Amino acid sequence: MELRDYLRGLRRHWLAILLLTLVGVGAGYGWTMLQTPVYVASASGIVQSTGEGDVANVSLGDTVARSRVPSYLVMAGWTDVAQGVIDDLGLDTTPEALIERVEVTNPQGTVILSVTAEAPTAEGARRLSEAWLISLGNVVDEVEVESSPLGAAPVQVVTRESASLPSSPAFPDVQTALIVGGVLGLGFGIAFAMIRTAADRRIRNAEDTEAKTGVAVVGTIPWVPSMDADNRLVDASAANRTGKTGTFAVSEALRSLRTNLQFMDVDHPPKTIVVTSPLPGDGKSTVACNLALTLAAAGTTVVLVDGDLRRSMVAKTMGLPGGAGLSDVLAGRAALSEVLQRTPKSNNLLVLAAGSVPPNPSEVLGSERMHTLIADLTKHATVIIDAPPLLPVTDGAVLAHQADGALVVVTMGKTTYDLLDKALDTLRKARGRPLGIVLNKAPIRGADAATYSYEYRRDYTSGAAAAQPAGASAPERAPKKKRGRKAAPQEEVLVTEPPADERDARG
Repeated sequence: MELRDYLRGLRRHWLAILLLTLVGVGAGYGWTMLQTPVYVASASGIVQSTGEGDVANVSLGDTVARSRVPSYLVMAGWTDVAQGVIDDLGLDTTPEALIERVEVTNPQGTVILSVTAEAPTAEGARRLSEAWLISLGNVVDEVEVESSPLGAAPVQVVTRESASLPSSPAFPDVQTALIVGGVLGLGFGIAFAMIRTAADRRIRNAEDTEAKTGVAVVGTIPWVPSMDADNRLVDASAANRTGKTGTFAVSEALRSLRTNLQFMDVDHPPKTIVVTSPLPGDGKSTVACNLALTLAAAGTTVVLVDGDLRRSMVAKTMGLPGGAGLSDVLAGRAALSEVLQRTPKSNNLLVLAAGSVPPNPSEVLGSERMHTLIADLTKHATVIIDAPPLLPVTDGAVLAHQADGALVVVTMGKTTYDLLDKALDTLRKARGRPLGIVLNKAPIRGADAATYSYEYRRDYTSGAAAAQPAGASAPERAPKKKRGRKAAPQEEVLVTEPPADERDARG
């Protein structure tokens, strides 16, 4: 995988990354709510000479006070001090546990003792720091009096600064917890996206598909909301004129597919084309019908054959009655001329429906009569055969063996490379020729969008249409393109299929 693949993975899974980041932020906030808040308050006292005993000189008293500070720091951690605080405040704890909540420090070069205390409440922290300093002073007085030969303490601890009431807890820090939770959630989200991207076996783009299968991608059909189960056909004329029908991107992609088929073998272009797919639901019937209409729009005589005798869809998609069809011709119950149907959508297109369902579709499609029928139709027209999917049944492979080649339709973001490989292998084992792969239902926007912009081409061609006379219709403008050489630069801008557009103009 390349860097662009990982970037696409990040774009594809952006919602999961966002959700995991929000989950991390929420977890951080929830963690702060579960913690017992800790408030911190500080009180300060000074070690100074009392001016009594054998230390009468002030300078000498200050020296003695400084010399006592290190000892008082050690005494501040005595259980006697803690017990005095417990008795004073009436706390329900042990001296050892209370000592863990208090820290006594001495700023360097001073005779100041600073007591920092922690408590679950702000008032409790302030009272604890002040009470600790008072209890330390009491213990110091007792020790100094007992050690003084004069019975008086030469040095004492005097409270000079009362502890202020803390406005917010020192722990937990909500802002820090939110930041840490968000960063962790973002990291998990990115890791999730990378793992999903690396493990994803679904078809995402044409480049990887060609590299992994060795078969060219000859078409990419985008997905548009306006095409659904009730409206599967493209109105090419309306899309060409204004691009407002919502199917402009599909019509342009079909023209690109038509061009690729026409120039696949210039001397001997394929005349009998099977359209199949690995599994049902990939849109092969829709692609077959629209491809037939696109070929017919270029002036080519086309016969669309519904070769899916098990689950026929061509007649329904084209809006034609089912009735008799291919199976009846092969069984000798009807003549070909009697079951071929014309569609009002194109004068160059004939449709051969599937007909009644035979008990043995594979044998019927592989019969000599079917081979002869395809050969006769190919003499007069380009034949598009909608075949069953390759993996569930063998009908598609049987038809591909009798045709010039097969187009394999896959669904982007759904069909996996494993399924595609099995379908191509089935096709090759039947001695069928894969003409190419058609990526169906490709998103126009997003991480897996096609690399070319349909929006640009629609805007360009819409502007060209607006420049025509207001009263001219689409059929009237086509002959003008045929006779005028000024239309050539516009055709060349549609990079994906300039030859096809020129053929349209000639038609």
